[in-house]
Amino acid sequence: MTALNKAKFSLGQTVATPSALTALDQAAVNALTLLLRHQTGDWGNLPAEDWQSNEDAVKHGWRILSNYPLTTGERIWIITEADRSSTTLLLPEEY
Repeated sequence: MTALNKAKFSLGQTVATPSALTALDQAAVNALTLLLRHQTGDWGNLPAEDWQSNEDAVKHGWRILSNYPLTTGERIWIITEADRSSTTLLLPEEY
């Protein structure tokens, strides 16, 4: 079974801010790796109540947020909109 078979939801159109792309490049992290984690329910560095909120969001069609720390000290947020039309990679301060 591939990671795509385990996808919990559609990402829709995937976009990233220039700052997020720069941070990923500086940390030598492929955006696809984080997108697959997000789409398969690995929400990254979130407290337990936010993990549960994301699980509820998958079931009920709400917005989903993941938080991934990078080795450079930056963090990448990935947000999938409630209607699953788009997913954005961004830095927290860009929200």
